Amino acid sequence: MGIYLFVFLGSLLLAMAFTPAVIWLAHRINALDRPGVRTVHSRPVARIGGVAIFLSAMIAIVTVLFLDNGIGEAFRSVRLQLGTLLATATIIFIIGLTDDLKGLPARVKFLAEMAAAAALCMVGVRISNIAITDHFVLHLGGWGCVLTLFWIVGVTNAVNLSDGLDGLAGGVSAIACAVIAVFALYSQNLIMAVFMLALLGGLCGFLFYNFNPAKVFMGDCGSLFVGFTIASSSMVCLTKSSALVGLALPMLALGIPIFDTFFSMLRRYLDRRSLFAPDRSHFHHCLIDLGLKQRHAVLAIYAATCGAAGLGLFMMVHRDAGALVLFGGILLLLVLLFRVVGAVHFRQTLLRVQQKYAFAAQEKQIRETFEDLQLRFRQAHDLDQWWQAVCDAGTRFEFDSVSVVTRDQSGQAETLVWRRAGSSSGDSRIVTINLPIGHDGNAMQMECQIAMTAEPSLEWAGHKGALFGRLVDECDLVVTAPGAHLAS
Repeated sequence: MGIYLFVFLGSLLLAMAFTPAVIWLAHRINALDRPGVRTVHSRPVARIGGVAIFLSAMIAIVTVLFLDNGIGEAFRSVRLQLGTLLATATIIFIIGLTDDLKGLPARVKFLAEMAAAAALCMVGVRISNIAITDHFVLHLGGWGCVLTLFWIVGVTNAVNLSDGLDGLAGGVSAIACAVIAVFALYSQNLIMAVFMLALLGGLCGFLFYNFNPAKVFMGDCGSLFVGFTIASSSMVCLTKSSALVGLALPMLALGIPIFDTFFSMLRRYLDRRSLFAPDRSHFHHCLIDLGLKQRHAVLAIYAATCGAAGLGLFMMVHRDAGALVLFGGILLLLVLLFRVVGAVHFRQTLLRVQQKYAFAAQEKQIRETFEDLQLRFRQAHDLDQWWQAVCDAGTRFEFDSVSVVTRDQSGQAETLVWRRAGSSSGDSRIVTINLPIGHDGNAMQMECQIAMTAEPSLEWAGHKGALFGRLVDECDLVVTAPGAHLAS
């Protein structure tokens, strides 16, 4: 027990000593997080606090390697897995630090996380079996690697996205570290107990400066490193003890960040935005919008996290179906918590899912229509055939009307008009688009006007108008006189 206390206190004191130095360095090199539309702080804050967490945790862990006792021997007996974990965590830290200092595309960070997780899978840190009960063990086979990749990358990004309020990511991660450390000691996984206690000490020391009002943020270098280390360490615990609780406890302790990430990505997907696009609709933002101050919002999330993790600890003494029921019940409570604070609306989400798939079906249909019309326009060899193709496009795109005005060099105008049979716009919104036809070499100037209802949306009307414009633009029309031919 003395070794564990030494690791925790050593990392804690190192973090408390390193963090002020990191704050000073951040101001010197302008590594500051400045106020913006998505932030809640009103002044520049140092954003590379993860350096202090990384150094304090790594120093404490590496020190144990040189101890001449049972824990030191245990560390040296799994040097391949341990070395790979330390190396990949260091790489993730460097990627995060580079992003904090210079900025990196989201895809670069994602690929780095995938590569690091794959490296761990190759050395045996992966989910192979999950013991649901004493008599039912789920053998995953090759799917174990897929689940491991999904878990490590998902948890890493969940912690990263939760770093939105002073002390939030650090505090929730500290609770998760404590829970995993308890389970590691319970399952006699001494190595992971040291890992988690070292990281716990670093996070606690950092929180002295990170809690509201924060003097420093952990930044991507901290959140990515912490998230990756927690996810990887929980995999090591599960490798040694295949009990469901080995995966359930970290999931419950990080339940709010995990569900927040899932609902955020679902929201962006339904909005047809990038999954990595920023927004201000996270769980902690909803608490702020409800009127809570930063400090109170963070404490509320701490309480919910402790409650979920505390209930999850009862799973360690149950290896029957009751543990599975308890796990499912706690997850349901977390989801309901998101509903209560307004971070997710089930009925609205279901409606938007239906709308998205309806839009996708319409998109497929209109794309097939466009491709058929392309052939029709390419087969037009004179103005009459071209006009028939235009009328066909108006019918199939469900335009209200299409008109083409031609003017010769003398200024005399001739107008061709097509109207959809039975069209009645009534009070509907009408979208009108004017399209110039041909190019400067034309002796006859032409202009096409299309009109359609703005249903089901302006975007959809604009999309059909853009496809029609592409049909006209791809057909290189050169008109010298009425009845002239089209140049292919």
